[in-house]
Amino acid sequence: MRLTETQGGLKVHAVAGTYVVMFGFDLPQAECDGLMGFSLHRANHAEQEANFLTAMKAFAATDPGFPAGAMYSTKDHPIQSFQWADYSAKPGHEYVYTISALKGTPENLTIHEQVSLTITTESPETGDQDIFFNRGIAASQAYVRRFGDKRPQEVPNRKAYEWLSRGLNEALEDFVRSCVPGVHSLRIAAYEFNYEAFLKVVKEVLDTGVDIKIVYDARKENPRERNRAAVARQGLDDPNVSFERTQPKSYISHNKFIVKLENGSPISVWTGGTNFSEGGIYGHSNVAHVVEDIDVATAFNEYWNALSTDPTSSPLKDVVEAVSPLPAAEPPVGTTVLFSPRRNLDALDWYAERALSANEGLFMTFAFGMNDIFKNVYQNSTAPFRLALMEKKTRSMKAGPEKEAEELKIQLLRNMPENVFAIGSFIRTNQIDGWVKERLTNLNSHVRYVHNKFMLIDPLCDDAIVIGGSANFSDASTRRNDENMIITRGNTRVADIYLGEFMRLYSHHAFRESLQWREPGDPPKPLRLDDWWIDYFGDTARSSRRRFFARSAI
Repeated sequence: MRLTETQGGLKVHAVAGTYVVMFGFDLPQAECDGLMGFSLHRANHAEQEANFLTAMKAFAATDPGFPAGAMYSTKDHPIQSFQWADYSAKPGHEYVYTISALKGTPENLTIHEQVSLTITTESPETGDQDIFFNRGIAASQAYVRRFGDKRPQEVPNRKAYEWLSRGLNEALEDFVRSCVPGVHSLRIAAYEFNYEAFLKVVKEVLDTGVDIKIVYDARKENPRERNRAAVARQGLDDPNVSFERTQPKSYISHNKFIVKLENGSPISVWTGGTNFSEGGIYGHSNVAHVVEDIDVATAFNEYWNALSTDPTSSPLKDVVEAVSPLPAAEPPVGTTVLFSPRRNLDALDWYAERALSANEGLFMTFAFGMNDIFKNVYQNSTAPFRLALMEKKTRSMKAGPEKEAEELKIQLLRNMPENVFAIGSFIRTNQIDGWVKERLTNLNSHVRYVHNKFMLIDPLCDDAIVIGGSANFSDASTRRNDENMIITRGNTRVADIYLGEFMRLYSHHAFRESLQWREPGDPPKPLRLDDWWIDYFGDTARSSRRRFFARSAI
């Protein structure tokens, strides 16, 4: 849901996803003299809740001296930014937000302008596309406040796992358990298929008489041995149920999807970038995307049928390109699919062309470095606001001149004011600005932070394009691996959910990465008393951010 309200000179544009409500504020530069920041009050009348949102900075003059990791009410310690987000919203809830532009002094803040708006967050189960993002940030202040210095497996009653799942695992189990024997069938394609709690659910539903068939990756030792062992332990190793994907040896079967059929006809598909593994569901950041569309589900089912015969590369490419032909130019309005492997890199080039077509904003995630094609995109795009969220600066590389050269390329892109990148990180010390030390879950060893693979093109316009799935926007994902991608165009609900989650993850890691330039023991930086707002105007990166989120022309 999107809503814009204006009162006097204050304009607020709000965008609600499922768990995130984003705000863009705007105030004419001529009215910003003496601006101390913005306060946000939220009311949820259905649950009889009303309170100011909180942040982690305070004015020095009115700092109450809270302990490390504490939060401060924006009523007394406002936000000094023209873009903010409420990451504590609940799906399917109506909220009344009141945003105030405050002036005065820390001891006597006064309201300059005020806007109220009522907005309803999206429910994951609304409409024909359901989207579930896991938490993806165990290394966070919120985790430490809830569970202390404990890994998920050390927290009683699996409460940490529940918090990390954020509804994704529950939705996955519900998708499988919703099947009725004699009516529904499931076709599963998996890279990592070894989270035994989920495999137990699959076996439970199989035993009720639901027709379930599985094809999983068995090309390389990892994850082949873990997959085989888990499948055997859960009694899913019946040759009429499980099929191994072994051809060709050097590639991977990287899919993570489930097709649901009703009376033999495909009706929906569960897909996205979440592996059926403990680390995939609870560890690094991931998304699952359910599409209830007969044409989309039928394409996935045809693809699964081809995979189940364990074909070599060339015959599979024939099927893939017949089932999911590359669009000639712009994708059609609605939802389409692209599968891999393909005979050439035309699909990767097509993704890059779509990225270059962005007029307002481009947002991409990179789990394994940035392909040269997309370095070119970020170098030559004309979109004024371009963000990238990366697991690391490069793909996995040994230290040396080649890696240094790749890191330099990324740094040169970051030096462009239109490009704003964040690299996965976490807080390793208790000695910076009152933030408390964080730790990783150790549920993932290879990809620790950002496993998402999606692209958002002009996500706040009505013709937004969202591209996402299992593929990593790379050569191998296009020509070699078994992969799938969903393309949605003109679906603002889908775009709003993805953008909110992108900004949640981006903001989280951008701050943590910035700490590498801070010295441990530096005194906390309080809210500012100067013209902090000045670089939100003119030809600056922050000005582009203000215009984008507030939907302002100047």
